[in-house]
Amino acid sequence: MTAWLNIIGVGDDGLGGLNAPARAALDVATLIIGGDRHLSMLPDNDKRPRLSWPSPLIKLVEDVLARRGENICILATGDPMHYGIGVTFAKRLSADEMAVYPALSAFSLAASRLGWDLSCAICITLHGRPLELLIPNLVSGARIFALSDNGQTPLQVAKLLTAKGFGNSKIIVLEHMGGPKEAQITELARDWSKTDCEDLNTVAIECVADPDALQLSSVPGLPDEAFAHDGQLTKKEIRSATLSALSPCAGQLLWDIGAGSGSIGIEWMRSSLHNQAIAIESREDRLQFIEKNRTELGTPGLKIISGKAPKVLQDLPAPDAVFIGGGLTADGVFNECWNRLKSGGILVANVVTLEGESFAFSLYEKYTGTLTQLSFARAHKIGGFTSWKPARQITQIKLVKE
Repeated sequence: MTAWLNIIGVGDDGLGGLNAPARAALDVATLIIGGDRHLSMLPDNDKRPRLSWPSPLIKLVEDVLARRGENICILATGDPMHYGIGVTFAKRLSADEMAVYPALSAFSLAASRLGWDLSCAICITLHGRPLELLIPNLVSGARIFALSDNGQTPLQVAKLLTAKGFGNSKIIVLEHMGGPKEAQITELARDWSKTDCEDLNTVAIECVADPDALQLSSVPGLPDEAFAHDGQLTKKEIRSATLSALSPCAGQLLWDIGAGSGSIGIEWMRSSLHNQAIAIESREDRLQFIEKNRTELGTPGLKIISGKAPKVLQDLPAPDAVFIGGGLTADGVFNECWNRLKSGGILVANVVTLEGESFAFSLYEKYTGTLTQLSFARAHKIGGFTSWKPARQITQIKLVKE
């Protein structure tokens, strides 16, 4: 099929910077779509139909797909396939139905301006997304490029960095790169005061941690004190072993049943920015802990479901992995999770009761997997001496669905 949708990346130098194929695609379009900034680049005597970005964006997607086969052109900023509108349409159209003409991305331009190795920099977008996505990347020495949502984003980034103990980090705001209004603003996060940056900007961050900053690894096993909880928390040693058993791979979905503080789902998502998790919890106080933890630990995309399994599981997307942390009993939870689990998926459950162990052993006899006992002890002071304080022993079952 001939491409009917042309998506053209435009730099800040305007339509004059388009190459010949992109210019030709624009010239034959019968409908032109773009932001107000893009549409204003068209000459006044161009009377072809135009359409500005609607809100929500899904309306644009539906409108364009309803006009399938027309010669439509979308004007976008930079590289439409790097956090851009091209990705949105690529999920819905075959590659031969659309043609993409990229300009230099903001990341490429910013790296060239600052002399940073782009392959080693962390590239994220905050455009229309939560600021907390920055948090998992805050490690001393890290270099981060972030696409801004608007001119207020740099100030918001500075406040977040300072609150998280990274106030000595250098922030460089790059405005209108590649155009006549290009400019840079540089300041430490703790000293940032500028509130009127240009809306078209990219934020570069050189992360420097304060001496007392809590730097959190993406490797599972965050300190227990990193989570808000009521004592019902999977301790870091067991949590680390549990995540290892779950074996997260990029792009996978986890069901965290009886999520408590949300620690398993949060660490699952922190292991890869492409991972997704759904936390299922029935207690209102613990739902509040999950809400706080997902924000503070940089996984705002963690989906929270209030209710009890198996009832609330029926309408959820099929998982790649399941963790049952609220006990393992013959109440239908296991059967629903096992039936919905994708082929090749992993189910892990931790139990502490004899009844739970008995049920876990029956599953071990029936399915392919492993049964493991986990125990650890931490050193504690007893007067002037030190002794071991053992934690409650855990029996862990891991099953792989064939």
